[in-house]
Amino acid sequence: MDVKKTVKKTYGQVALNVLSGAGNCCCNSGISSCGQEDPITGNLYDVSQKGELPDTAVLASQGCGNPTALAELKPGETVLDLGSGGGIDVLLSARRVLPGGKAYGLDMTDEMLSLAYENQKKAGVENVEFLKGEIENIPLPDNTVDVVISNCVINLSADKDRVLREAFRVLKPGGRFAVSDIVTRGEVPEEVRQSILLWAGCIAGALEENEYRGKLAAAGYADIGIEPTRIYKSEDVLSLLEEKGFDVSELAPAIEGKFMSAFIRARKPAGSRLRIEDSR
Repeated sequence: MDVKKTVKKTYGQVALNVLSGAGNCCCNSGISSCGQEDPITGNLYDVSQKGELPDTAVLASQGCGNPTALAELKPGETVLDLGSGGGIDVLLSARRVLPGGKAYGLDMTDEMLSLAYENQKKAGVENVEFLKGEIENIPLPDNTVDVVISNCVINLSADKDRVLREAFRVLKPGGRFAVSDIVTRGEVPEEVRQSILLWAGCIAGALEENEYRGKLAAAGYADIGIEPTRIYKSEDVLSLLEEKGFDVSELAPAIEGKFMSAFIRARKPAGSRLRIEDSR
């Protein structure tokens, strides 16, 4: 299945909706069913944070957490947001690393990059650079950034091991991995995992929490921690499953409490300097 093509199409449409003024009525957007608060992506940013941003940055947000509130960013640091979308976390991060810091946003979708540039102009934030590329192939040199953040994007990749190795490569020794993501606890029905329709909804691609820890360790990270921020009940995702044609009466008991948003922390050991060829 072409996961990347599906993700690009889905999130490109989200950006086009926002750019056209149609709002964001895409499945698993911050506002589900054009007005209902989405239990996964809704209510993640407080009023003061939203006040720093253009409405179009908030509308385009597809995250499942708020990594900028948890990453403990410091003035002078360089931050990279993997799958930066409309730029909400990049713009918030850029303000928090002033003076002297910089925030990069990486996205593969042209429409989202166009929206991010517009949002940067509206916000008047200058210490930002948006890059076009894939999170499996980060277009930055080794040992470049202090902090890698991401918001409900790594679970969308079909090659998570590569993503984690690439993030490790671009981190400076001692640098921090601080992402929000969807993870699972225990077994999840295979029919949910295998559905291409759910990859762009942050569910089918989610790693089991112990598997996530194992992949981070295998990539070289230390001080690994996974902290649940929201644990979802079956009713929280029933509408999404119904839209995809699943028999929710059968699936509901099997997914109860299995999905959660989590904040994943890890660190690149201070003495580590991974070469580009080592990460391939």
